[in-house]
Amino acid sequence: MPILVMKFGGTSVATLDRIHRASKRVAREVANGYDVIVIVSAMSGRTNELVGWVEETSPLFDAREYDAVVSSGENVTAGLMALRLQEMDVPARSWQGWQVPVKTTGVHSAARIEEIPSENIMAKFGEGMRVAVVAGFQGIADDGRITTLGRGGSDTTAVAFAAAFGAERCDIYTDVDGVYTTDPRISDKARKLDRIAFEEMLELASLGAKVLQTRSVELAMRYKVKLRVLSSFEEYDPNAGTLVCDEEDIMESKVVAGVAYQRDEAKMTLISVADRPGIASAIFTPLAEAGVNVDMIVQNISEEGRTDMTFSCPVDQVARAEKAVTDAKARGDINFHDIVADKDVAKISVVGIGMRSHTGIAAKMFDVLSKEGINIKVITTSEIKISVLIDRKYMELAVQALHDAFELEKA
Repeated sequence: MPILVMKFGGTSVATLDRIHRASKRVAREVANGYDVIVIVSAMSGRTNELVGWVEETSPLFDAREYDAVVSSGENVTAGLMALRLQEMDVPARSWQGWQVPVKTTGVHSAARIEEIPSENIMAKFGEGMRVAVVAGFQGIADDGRITTLGRGGSDTTAVAFAAAFGAERCDIYTDVDGVYTTDPRISDKARKLDRIAFEEMLELASLGAKVLQTRSVELAMRYKVKLRVLSSFEEYDPNAGTLVCDEEDIMESKVVAGVAYQRDEAKMTLISVADRPGIASAIFTPLAEAGVNVDMIVQNISEEGRTDMTFSCPVDQVARAEKAVTDAKARGDINFHDIVADKDVAKISVVGIGMRSHTGIAAKMFDVLSKEGINIKVITTSEIKISVLIDRKYMELAVQALHDAFELEKA
């Protein structure tokens, strides 16, 4: 039998009724001739509840016990779905991560999958099982302790299973019906894409589009796993959703695929830094060690041996960044006159694989923003992306204007 992987997120299994609804979708694929591996998340809100219990019980908790507790939410969902399928006369059983086993690194609450042996599940398929309902988000380390993969880890689990089992496709069921050209809450002209290339989806995911977890897209791109994003709340349609696939599988695509944004950004500038070899390392090494997620970096032209260094980071990491560079200054590792933080900026990005072969995209983007009276604070580019920092109050206007200018509402 060909294998299909189906992943259901927390909202898709939030109640017994929704688990029943999801089970019907699984049973339909079994009837279509597939052996199915279902990856499930915890019921919506359950993981937050479990995390709260851990923090209330032990503020300085043992990360190994944290994983043991928070992974239990997925176990409940897996068992309930297996029971529901059995009631529908579909041969199914639940699997916890350690039973597969999903072998991971030992970094608790942020483990990475190292290997998924297929023998145990394939043996059960050979014995007549049609559905393996696997608890997502969890695995087992070499020391035998349960691990978890971090938030969004069930997406990564699903793609990893699809790669390990050579699945025909990996369907990610969520509360949206696909990938859109931008956030429909900001632009009512946003259009659902039928297909999107891995690279475009990876950029959009990293830029704030919360449809898929970034690590899952990286994994799918590496192993050429076809992903389909679709809603568990829409009626059955074999052509529904958005297919995330190789660029070669898309006959013709628009130059720009989508407009993404990140609302809660901050722009930080070190004023009058000594311009010398190694200064960038001296600044960004302590930031990395402090866990600051630096994104855009701009260094001004040097004058009389001094320069300004500007970078962006999430606004909730500003205090951590300020402490890291201030401590580095106190140690004598770097020298600067002042540090200025602008906490009222947003990042806007246009993404598209077509940028590789088309000129003028940056010029058009900057012209559109200029005509709307929006000042650009920082610019960065890559082969398929252009990002700018602007005042946060203009964020929605910028998204709408760029979406219109690149005519993304048109197929």
